[in-house]
Amino acid sequence: MIKLKKSDYEKIVAHAKKEAPVEACGLIAGVLDGEDKIIKKVYILTNTDHAEEHFTLDPREQLKAVKDMRAEGFTPLGNWHSHPVSPSRPSDEDKRLAYDSSASYMILSLMDEEPVLNSFHIEGDKAEKEQLVIADE
Repeated sequence: MIKLKKSDYEKIVAHAKKEAPVEACGLIAGVLDGEDKIIKKVYILTNTDHAEEHFTLDPREQLKAVKDMRAEGFTPLGNWHSHPVSPSRPSDEDKRLAYDSSASYMILSLMDEEPVLNSFHIEGDKAEKEQLVIADE
């Protein structure tokens, strides 16, 4: 299971809407509690591709975020990105670029009026939906 605070969910949605139709992206960090991943911090990063169908995290911002995670004592848990006009599921490119099988890959779809956020475990060309809980602080 992966747990996300409602305020962090809202932060992701607000940034993704602001960036649309370009894909928005970032990192997630937190703590491991047995099998559970508890997100303590969401990082908003720049999509250096400025593209509508793919993203690349800004390397300088990524390094800064990882340094912050270490300073806070957090574990890198994965990343998130938006799909402005497609469903909340990994594309073939998302699967191909998912290099870390221990990471969670969160995808926010903005294609419908109500945003949809899902989290996935990706290994090779297989993507398995993770249980995602969005809760108040």
